[in-house]
Amino acid sequence: MSSKKDLMLGLFIVTAGVVILLGKLGVFGFLGRTLWPIVLLLPGLLLHVLFFGRRASAAILIPGGILTVYGVLFLICSFWGWDLMHSLWPILILGIAVGLYEYYLYERPRPGAVFPTALGLMLLSVVIFIFTWLNTGAFYIIALVLIAAGIWLIYGRNRTKGGKWSRGW
Repeated sequence: MSSKKDLMLGLFIVTAGVVILLGKLGVFGFLGRTLWPIVLLLPGLLLHVLFFGRRASAAILIPGGILTVYGVLFLICSFWGWDLMHSLWPILILGIAVGLYEYYLYERPRPGAVFPTALGLMLLSVVIFIFTWLNTGAFYIIALVLIAAGIWLIYGRNRTKGGKWSRGW
């Protein structure tokens, strides 16, 4: 019986030593700085599980959708840099739209004003995201695509199957 207690005490001491060593090496600080968005993501997913497990009403999907979208957004930013938030911040508005849309989708009878509100917030988010995106280098990509499309319309469409130019009128 004593050997079982000694084994448990030994495991506890080894575990304590590993935790202290990892703490001194900065592993927990790194995890705390990088993975803190999971504190938002897990409750959002849990709220979805509660609804789909038929333990809660559809109203719980509003905060569930918001927390899930925010958790994913913050997790992306914590891995790839918070400079992304400069162009991804409209997703904060989209999170509210997702929560409202999920509520509209699963609530019976369907609430009337929720869908237009969710749709309006989603469109607002997309429009702001597009304008934010245009202020980056993506503006040059759009310009090049427009130039290529114009050249194709001018030269590419006016060829016949034989390779000769056609007048088109």
